[in-house]
Amino acid sequence: MRKLFTLIVTMVLMVSLAACSQSSGSEGEDSKKIAILTPYLSSVTTKQMVDEIESRAKDKDWGVNVIDTNGDVGALASRMEDVISSNVDAIVLVSTDPNQVNSQIQQAKEKGILVFGSDASYIDGMTLNATSDNAEMSKMISSHLIEQIGEEGNLIVLTHRPHPGVLKRTQVLDEMLKEYPNINVITEQEIKVPGPIENARQQMENLLLANKADDSITAVWAGWDEPAIGAAQAIQSAERENIIVTGIDGNSQAVEMIESGSPIKATVKQNFIGMAEIVVEQMEKAFNGEEVESTEMYAPAELITAE
Repeated sequence: MRKLFTLIVTMVLMVSLAACSQSSGSEGEDSKKIAILTPYLSSVTTKQMVDEIESRAKDKDWGVNVIDTNGDVGALASRMEDVISSNVDAIVLVSTDPNQVNSQIQQAKEKGILVFGSDASYIDGMTLNATSDNAEMSKMISSHLIEQIGEEGNLIVLTHRPHPGVLKRTQVLDEMLKEYPNINVITEQEIKVPGPIENARQQMENLLLANKADDSITAVWAGWDEPAIGAAQAIQSAERENIIVTGIDGNSQAVEMIESGSPIKATVKQNFIGMAEIVVEQMEKAFNGEEVESTEMYAPAELITAE
């Protein structure tokens, strides 16, 4: 009798454990895991996108892991391999050139892991990239700057070509300037990230010292707002009131400086919240087995001036 009782108890326990195991596995399958990777979390706008994607993902009960390589683009590949090994369901590359992790994107694709971009670019193996139309934004701000300086003068270009969006903006400027022989590019300076405001301020201070005449610098074209802010700070400190600065992003500090009458005269406001929204919406579609609307989707941008 005791043996029979023991056998019954054992069988009940085994059934209970099996049921628990199946329940746990089911929950694991339903709960998606995503990893968000970027080298530029110190950037205000990049952090805005990361925070928005993370918040929207958590609202859907997805697990989220945010990884920042602190400006080290080379470290991004190894960290991406780490998250691929952890069997996440999707990876989001924020403000990153996917060509720098091309082999990792192909690894992810082979394992059935979706790869999205936010303010990045699209290459084969990815599901989608949400961004602004960087070519159009550059045309918008560059045309405005060229008009403001009367199609002539001495220009400084502050850029960061490793970022795919900033690269495209700079390339469009290069093409546009071919039509304006009276605009002379004094120099193009690569701005360091992290710390673009401070780095741009220091570089601009040196350029102001090297170009002391009032008409030696007409304008500064910055590939995004943070170097525009740094350049404007240096110009204000040197009391060089005749230099125009423009940026791109719609950074709140840059907008405030435009309103206050600083050397920053215009920027193009990107819709970073809109980019994050597109990524999460399309990711949910993909998780549900639906086709994404496009491999490259744009969130609209607008020109902001003091007027």
